[in-house]
Amino acid sequence: MNILIVRVSSLGDVVHNMPMVADIRRHFPHARIDWVVEEAYTDLVRLNGHVGTIIPIALRRWRKTFWSAATRAEIGAFRRQLRDQAYDLVLDTQGLLKTSIVMRMARLAPGGRRVGLANATEGSGYEPLSRVFHDQSIKVGLHTHAVQRARLVAAGALGYALDDAPDFALQAPPAAALAWMPAQPYVVFFHGTARAAKQWPQAHWIALGQALALRGLPVLLPWGSARERQAAQALASAIPGAQLLPALPLMEAVSLVRQARLVVGLDTGLTHIAAAYGRPTVELYCDSPRWKTEGNWSDAVINLGDTGLAPQVDEVQAAVARLLDRATGSA
Repeated sequence: MNILIVRVSSLGDVVHNMPMVADIRRHFPHARIDWVVEEAYTDLVRLNGHVGTIIPIALRRWRKTFWSAATRAEIGAFRRQLRDQAYDLVLDTQGLLKTSIVMRMARLAPGGRRVGLANATEGSGYEPLSRVFHDQSIKVGLHTHAVQRARLVAAGALGYALDDAPDFALQAPPAAALAWMPAQPYVVFFHGTARAAKQWPQAHWIALGQALALRGLPVLLPWGSARERQAAQALASAIPGAQLLPALPLMEAVSLVRQARLVVGLDTGLTHIAAAYGRPTVELYCDSPRWKTEGNWSDAVINLGDTGLAPQVDEVQAAVARLLDRATGSA
């Protein structure tokens, strides 16, 4: 059986679709599973050993120069690669018009099917017109977790039941010498997010960082934009031993996560990667619904806050202490 997954973005959503791949592999061990994903995330999908061919798409970049000859040539090459293999099943778990068009572009084997979501979950960007391109549409509950939603689409298409915990099947990124990597155990703060309402107060980050410094754990501060870098610099100046990191490519950020003693982060893709690896992680929800993406598959992940209910600093400090003490066997 040849299966194609169409899940192009975003970073956290790509991560949350990975357990679906392990599910398919368990029930159909000889299936070929390919994936269409935004070019920025191909290396991440490559860490899942169950995925065969990764077909990069550059929708974000193509939109800016759609009418240029170079862009049209790239789109043509993408379409040819997409149609190189005939698929028995094409799965679209994003439910957008753009992803359903990609689904329609894929070549089906005789009797092949295109399967996607029948409905939105609360707050999702689902576009009902996407169902026009489906041979089968799978209905999910209004409050279905992002991981479960993708798993249910595949299970409904292939006729199996979900009876085990999510398996992200993420391997370690390729080994590389990273000059910024500390020799001693460290904590990572994923403190930056695009939407101001999702941010946690800087004073809280400082208080938490200072408490970690008393434990002898340096805080590493990555960033993804000029504004986030400025915020990270302010944190570094107020937290003893904190380290402002250079701009990190995605695979270096994954290495940062995998080797961390602890990760504390907002509702962002890199925090979800930490949870997917089962690293000790405290996820902070300040203005997004926790039920949608919380790391609920591991007792190494503690989820705090909810929409409009940012966690208090003492709650986070208690969760951090619990995870650190558990790791050292003192609790």
